[in-house]
Amino acid sequence: YPHWFFLLSSIYLVLANAFDSYNLRRSAHMSDAAEAVAKSGFLAILIFMLIPYLTPALPPSRRYLVLFPVIAVTFLLIGRAFYVATLARLFFRRRTLIIGAGWAGSTVLQALRQHGDDTYHIVGFIDDDPAKAEMAVMAGRTAAIDTSVEVAPPDAPRVIGNRNDLDELLSSRRVKSLILAINHDIDAELLQCLMGCLERGVEIIPMSDLYEQLTGHVPVEHVKANWYVAMPLQHPGSGTLGPTVKRILDFVFSSLGLLLLGIILPFIALAIYIDSPGPIFYTQPRVGKGGRLFKIYKLRTMIPDAEQGTPMWAQKKDKRITRVGRILRKLHIDEFPQFLNVFNGDMSVVGPRPERPEFVERLEKEIPFYRVRHAVKPGMAGWGLVRQGYAATKGDQLVKLQYDLYYIKHQSTWLDIVVLTRSVLRAMAFRGR
Repeated sequence: YPHWFFLLSSIYLVLANAFDSYNLRRSAHMSDAAEAVAKSGFLAILIFMLIPYLTPALPPSRRYLVLFPVIAVTFLLIGRAFYVATLARLFFRRRTLIIGAGWAGSTVLQALRQHGDDTYHIVGFIDDDPAKAEMAVMAGRTAAIDTSVEVAPPDAPRVIGNRNDLDELLSSRRVKSLILAINHDIDAELLQCLMGCLERGVEIIPMSDLYEQLTGHVPVEHVKANWYVAMPLQHPGSGTLGPTVKRILDFVFSSLGLLLLGIILPFIALAIYIDSPGPIFYTQPRVGKGGRLFKIYKLRTMIPDAEQGTPMWAQKKDKRITRVGRILRKLHIDEFPQFLNVFNGDMSVVGPRPERPEFVERLEKEIPFYRVRHAVKPGMAGWGLVRQGYAATKGDQLVKLQYDLYYIKHQSTWLDIVVLTRSVLRAMAFRGR
């Protein structure tokens, strides 16, 4: 049926255009290219599955449902990977100036180096502080380096001017992009300079946006007074169908999860009791959306009275964990009773992992913006968990918070699918604690 392959390809082309898959600049980033191809390909399959029921003239065979995603999407991804590795670097590498040689500038430089993004070729820094003139900037350093005192790496970009030099540098250095990495509000004079750059066709990128795109988290340890970098200024999902779709998916997944739990529970309960006599389930207060307390449900994986009244995080190779409990944790089966929390609306399938009130009270005092985690429902699977793993120290909690804030600011059905996929792979790899 060649004409049906033509129909399927046509559906894909329409969707690919809708998802901006043919935007060559956007496709220069492999993550963006892969996301657009995957969305377009599998949504095309879904539409094609529905067509035979709406149009009986279509062929009844469903072999296309296997052939199309395997062949087409695979080859499209290979083609995009080749494009990113060769043509994108050749045609879309942009000579870039970073405005600001402080912590924000060095932090975004570090992110560009660590994540291998060749799209931006840094030609230098702009800073209005006369003391930083001609100084080198090293990735991750909070201050520029005086090369007369300290030796800087040969590839370290330097401060090559201030705002008054911007117009001349755009021409002499053939600059196409500016990364705005300043630690203070933009004054009227700088705003006029930036407007002039925009009128010349120069791209201006906020440091926080680029940093989040590269790393998948918000740099809260560097935010300081720039609260707008970390805060989701709009209510997550407001004005869209996102919350409705998320609640429907939560209902479907929790119903299926509770059905599966009902099937395997008798066997698991027997194993738990034989290994360590005591209750099968374990309940604990957790902090949910808006700071509201709720009771979370888990299968017991530790010895009875494991904490003896003192709250503590579970550690790697924790001796309180039973033999059966260790297996349940590795496979994340101990979390299955939380499908009841999802069904009741206290939790979502995907969201920041809920913490205990004792820990929250302490962490809100010690970590900036920790309270922002409670802007959304907590989840069984979280972006912070799949990217960073378990957090058993204050430092770990800080890293996890950065990923949680990224999720809150960028949450979508697609990101939820990514988190769920990684969570399943994590469980299959026995990476639970």
